[in-house]
Amino acid sequence: MFQAPMKSTADHTDNPVIDTLRKAVSQSPDNLHLRRHFAQVLLEAGGHKEAEVEFRAALALAPGDTGLGLGLAKAFFHQGKHSEALVVLEDLQARPDLPAEAQLIHARVLNARGEKTSALDHYRRAVALDADLADALLLEQLGPKSPIDAGTAPWPANENTSPQRREDVEPVPSDETALPEKPGITFKDVGGMEKLKEEIRLKVIYPIQHPEVYKAYGKGIGGGILMFGPPGCGKTHLARATAGEVNAAFVAVGINEVLEMWIGRSESNLHAIFEMARRNKPCVLFFDEVDALGASRADFKNSAGRSLINQFLAELDGVKSDNEGVLILAATNAPWNVDSAFRRPGRFDRIIFVPPPDTEARALILELLLKDKLAKDIDYPALAKRTGSFSGADLKSVVDVATEARIEDALRSGKALPLTTKDLAAAAAKRFPTTREWFATARNYATYSNEGGFYDDVARYLNLV
Repeated sequence: MFQAPMKSTADHTDNPVIDTLRKAVSQSPDNLHLRRHFAQVLLEAGGHKEAEVEFRAALALAPGDTGLGLGLAKAFFHQGKHSEALVVLEDLQARPDLPAEAQLIHARVLNARGEKTSALDHYRRAVALDADLADALLLEQLGPKSPIDAGTAPWPANENTSPQRREDVEPVPSDETALPEKPGITFKDVGGMEKLKEEIRLKVIYPIQHPEVYKAYGKGIGGGILMFGPPGCGKTHLARATAGEVNAAFVAVGINEVLEMWIGRSESNLHAIFEMARRNKPCVLFFDEVDALGASRADFKNSAGRSLINQFLAELDGVKSDNEGVLILAATNAPWNVDSAFRRPGRFDRIIFVPPPDTEARALILELLLKDKLAKDIDYPALAKRTGSFSGADLKSVVDVATEARIEDALRSGKALPLTTKDLAAAAAKRFPTTREWFATARNYATYSNEGGFYDDVARYLNLV
């Protein structure tokens, strides 16, 4: 049973409050606060079509306003415009200030479209953020309830139930599980890394943009790329931009969203994450610090750690599910800790070394970092030459230090002066590249543990060959 959009029998056209607000808005059309209030009053009174117009007008004045976006999504939903509502809600998912109510309305829209599994994901997230949003009727429409949905303890307090194993409980995704988002950045927002971008285009982007060519050669859409290198060099940023480049869903998976103390639960969480990606394909599934989930099995003395790695390998292989359209990216700062089985063809069959940005890339990164800051006549090439071996994170730190010094001067003098090349050079002189420590370790592996050629790119970068 689908939930129909709520309708109001109130005649908002004869409401004196609405008439007064309508006249006020016509006299002051650029008053954002007034338009917001008017749109909300219309929505609550059942004037959904006019509310849509007013929310659109308000968003033209404040394009990034999350509350207005949510209001517009509600207006669409109540008119039965589910596709339009979904577009707005998917855009809101990437916002850090997303309210719990947005997850609930997202669940209602998906339920109305018959997408009950995804709707349940959003409903659980809404209730986890705000228990007062629990809706028994909606939950009944979404299907069988798990213990979490019922508001009871997730594990039965039974003396016969082992505190170490919980396989008898139906596995459900954790409330902390990441949800798909639509990144707002593309490759143009990533400074440098041209060789890496081209490798990702061949593996990820071109198969989606030209599926007929890949199909003709019997090549499916999907697979994995493992990126490794020193921290702060843009691996996560590049993964997010990859999803934005093809307008794919993006799921960033953190360690806390997988690992649990109960035996079997970590494997269930991992499976739930892959299933979510399969439901939202094309989807870029990104595992940061993958060495924590895929460490060498030889390092584990207990079977639980090895079991999680085996589950990860099975998900990558698509043993019981089709991974077509699921693009798996992973990043690690410690590739020497990753189990060699992950590098087998068909799993992470593209291994990409992400070095610190070169001189040209550093200039581009600095330009991107200063794009929206008060700065004047910056000599980017000169600064790039002075910051050899700096990672992207190091360069951001340089900009932050220079900016803080300028703010301090402005507070003292009462005059805001733009950042200059001299300011940034002075900040850079106070910093040291954080990549040096990583390369000290990587040099040993490239020199003494490179029988399979895994560290060839590192060796070339360090001029060891």
